[in-house]
Amino acid sequence: MSNAVTDPTLAKSDPTSATDKPMVYVNGKMLPKDQASINVFDHGLLYGDGVFEGIRVYKGRIFKLQQHMDRLYSCAKAIRIDLEKHVSRDEMIAIQRRCIETNELVDGYIRLVVTRGVGTLGLHPFRCPEPGVVCIADQISLYPPELYQNGMRVVIAERPRIPVECLDPGVKSLNYLNNILAKIEAIDAGCLECIMLNIEGHVCEGSGDNIFLVKDGEMFTPPLSDGLLGGVTRRFVMESLAPLAGIDVTERHITRDDLFAADEIFLTGTAAEVIAVTRIGKDEDSAHVVGSGQEGPITKSLRLKFRQVVTGDSIPED
Repeated sequence: MSNAVTDPTLAKSDPTSATDKPMVYVNGKMLPKDQASINVFDHGLLYGDGVFEGIRVYKGRIFKLQQHMDRLYSCAKAIRIDLEKHVSRDEMIAIQRRCIETNELVDGYIRLVVTRGVGTLGLHPFRCPEPGVVCIADQISLYPPELYQNGMRVVIAERPRIPVECLDPGVKSLNYLNNILAKIEAIDAGCLECIMLNIEGHVCEGSGDNIFLVKDGEMFTPPLSDGLLGGVTRRFVMESLAPLAGIDVTERHITRDDLFAADEIFLTGTAAEVIAVTRIGKDEDSAHVVGSGQEGPITKSLRLKFRQVVTGDSIPED
């Protein structure tokens, strides 16, 4: 996409009012939010055919940028979008930085969307000659601040995760209906997140977060093969924060019984960061209490270490 860095609307944006923001990058142009739209023949809209990344910005730096780019380009390749042919990694990074600068974003969230592109009404993906690229840089608030202090209640969704053999959840595709229908179960129960199981009954993840358990001082998380997304924050917790805290992490099958026996449960995600699960159940009064019913010491340690990193002077962009 040669116009990604040469288009004059991207190189130098016109002054904007507060009502125009966020300015959104759409296929080579930087547009006010009320003009930011895609063609109705885009297969991303018609069929959920595309991939995306959710990325955090802290102090103007893009957290784990290179890992997000690795996943974006890997997922595009997995669904046969030759993204590198149209938009290089350097161009994609330049798009994100321009969105941050244009919107004067210090701390916030990037939603980077790659669609199959404009094509015909038929399913044929290779009649879409060029992928679409949308980049939004704005604010996000997934959970209320008090839940980070008090922990959150979740439900175990009755709707299972799509099997890996059908649609690998490791591909962060635009088709999130499986997650959304599970999330509706949580909302109907008066909470904001659920835990999804696979067909075999093993714990996978939340509707939008990865999951960890703590039992007797050890930490566990499901393996990717059980049908979950390899989250960037999940990886950061496993490879960086847990070793700093002197905690071993084991990937293994986790059952429903393990959830109810856990001393601590917490979720991780780009938007969620690190947040404790303190109750499990559809009813507030009869919900199972996890551990002491408060954020556990290991969860708290990891949450505070995460915040220390992202508010420090060396926010990693690797």
